Amino acid sequence: MSIRGMASLPGLLLFVLLPALALGQGVTLPAFERVELDNGTVLLLNEQHDVPLVAVSAVLRGGAVTDPLAQNGVAGLFAVLLEKGAGERDAAQFAEAVASVGGRLSASAGLESITITGDFLARDADLMVGLVADMLLRPALDADELEKLRERAINFIRVAKDTNLNALLPIYGHAFLFGEHPYGNPVGGSETTLANIAHADILDFYEQQVGSDRLIVSVSGDFDTPSMRATLEAALGTWRPAAGELVEIPVSPQQAGRRVLLIDKPGATQTYFWIANVGVARDFEHRAALNLANTAFGGRFTSMLNTALRIESGLTYGARSRLQRPAKPGSLAITSYTRTDATIEAIDMALGVLGRLRDGGIDDDTLVSAQNYILGQFPPGLETAAQIGAQLAALEAYGLGASYINDYGADIMAVDPAAIESVIEAVYPASEDLVFVLLGDAELIRESVSQYGEVTEMPITEPRFRP
Repeated sequence: MSIRGMASLPGLLLFVLLPALALGQGVTLPAFERVELDNGTVLLLNEQHDVPLVAVSAVLRGGAVTDPLAQNGVAGLFAVLLEKGAGERDAAQFAEAVASVGGRLSASAGLESITITGDFLARDADLMVGLVADMLLRPALDADELEKLRERAINFIRVAKDTNLNALLPIYGHAFLFGEHPYGNPVGGSETTLANIAHADILDFYEQQVGSDRLIVSVSGDFDTPSMRATLEAALGTWRPAAGELVEIPVSPQQAGRRVLLIDKPGATQTYFWIANVGVARDFEHRAALNLANTAFGGRFTSMLNTALRIESGLTYGARSRLQRPAKPGSLAITSYTRTDATIEAIDMALGVLGRLRDGGIDDDTLVSAQNYILGQFPPGLETAAQIGAQLAALEAYGLGASYINDYGADIMAVDPAAIESVIEAVYPASEDLVFVLLGDAELIRESVSQYGEVTEMPITEPRFRP
């Protein structure tokens, strides 16, 4: 490139970024109607006629946090069972009813909710509502289907212990960080807890933890609001509330000092590591500043962590910092992996980057770059009816107002270096107060990793995630 071309580059970048910045700052939620039925169910109706589609997001508050310790995975199995027959249709007939009109309908469990999502052509909206109502009010919860799903879930975990260690690492991590706190519950259960789940436990879960007072139904797309409201009220308005109380989640204390969990996988050629402490909740007041700090620290390819551990040193193919933000403070974790003989070097480098963040924050250029990055990434998450509907349901579930979305772009641009410094000091843990979860060949790293704290060791063949 010529000197003249290089001189024009900043202006070109500004020209490219300005539309993204303007779009990111101008993202707002569309108008919608909120209706609370007499039985406690909340309806969120967003009518838009851009395309002839209707999307639904039905959220049941609860999820894996309601699982008994000895039966982690109940919510997860229950959610998948919702797809395996409902109303007068068995599993095959239910799947055919969805596929025959080109629709999509699925259910899944998360830490704090069970969610049914789907989208159909507008002409099939009544079928969509009928199928969702069957899943909620008249699920088959077939015992034979449960047996198959439970065995498959156990086998998936066993296979992951050979093929997908990176996916298992945060499950071990949260179980070790939170212990018996509900946020330590593995959403998919463990080999041990899944084996403990009987058909009667699924039926009891449905009776105690699933009902109208837990339900939020968000519908977005091409429909007439009064008509859709009447259809939903007729389908769901007589449903009974859950018999049990919704579990109250306590705040988990932050980790003081250091401790280490070493999961032994003999013969492993890499060490996977997850370094964490308790972070913040979904409603954290300084979300914009925290998101900017985390983007710079470990939330993108050019982050401080990835630059140090991948780009400059070549110790890994990727290093990130991840924020889990449920209703109460979740985790803030550094996660990566490296070859076994570089375990200490990589972990020490990650800790050094954390120290640099705490000591020096981020400079002005990095702050501007992180603002541009977030404002470019934000709008595509709110483009479709399904995305908007899911966002409305999430805001309702967590008791957050429209300003959580509508003011986000302006909040991002209003963050200054002082706000970044303050949020780093408040949220990012000191290096002496951390939980270390390491998955690798214990024989080769046991002695060296003991420098990070008292070591608890378990074999990867242990059929549970909590030590």
